[in-house]
Amino acid sequence: MLDHVGFQCADLETSASFYDRVLEPLGLRRLADFAVAMGYGSEHADFWIGKLDSGTGFRESHIAFQAPDRAAVDAFFRAAVEAGAEVLHEPAVHPEYHPAYYGAFVRDPDGNNVEAVSHRPE
Repeated sequence: MLDHVGFQCADLETSASFYDRVLEPLGLRRLADFAVAMGYGSEHADFWIGKLDSGTGFRESHIAFQAPDRAAVDAFFRAAVEAGAEVLHEPAVHPEYHPAYYGAFVRDPDGNNVEAVSHRPE
């Protein structure tokens, strides 16, 4: 449904360092690197971060990255904690979404709610 999504970041280098670390366990990497924006993905950049250059104030955004399995969710979570992320929800099954929903939620350096999720039962 979506082609790509992007967040504006107060400190692009800090956010890039965070996303470099937490997306790697999910099989994603930085594919585009411009002075004002960076794009991540596996084959093409579908998640972008850019310099804060418009708007005022802050509105929390949420993005969930698909993980291939629960081990990748756990690895994402460890990488995020090591990168200094605030923990919102440790890796766990969330049956309120569906019986196999396994996710971990953290805040990125700009305060956004970032999740890794696997829908595979294990």
